[in-house]
Amino acid sequence: MSEASRQPVDPALVAELIAVRDRAYAPYSHHPVGAMVESESGTRYFGANVEVAHYKSLCAEASAIAAMASAGERHLRHVYVIGPGEHLCSPCGDCRQRIREFADGETRIHVLDARGGRLRHYTMEELLPDAFGPENLVQP
Repeated sequence: MSEASRQPVDPALVAELIAVRDRAYAPYSHHPVGAMVESESGTRYFGANVEVAHYKSLCAEASAIAAMASAGERHLRHVYVIGPGEHLCSPCGDCRQRIREFADGETRIHVLDARGGRLRHYTMEELLPDAFGPENLVQP
């Protein structure tokens, strides 16, 4: 485990993450997730997963990223994800790509257990190796 993984997470941030996770709308999976993204400016945006009956749900990370983008920000410094248990609740494939859209080599993704203990942290390359990003698109 790296030095950064051993460092405790700010208790105030943990409290906010638990609060947003507890506001998740997860009547089908019963798996509430909370997320926080910190932009380049240092502003924090929170999100929770929102499920709907047709199962095309909004993940917590997508919710937080949408709030950041809606505020006009375009760069992620940190992403925190907290699930309901002691297991690793890492971002799904779709969210890994969403994070990649706004990340760079300095962005860090932190996955916490239900009480806010850091289980793992990733660089973007570790989370999504050989990722396809905007620079891979052919420009006209």
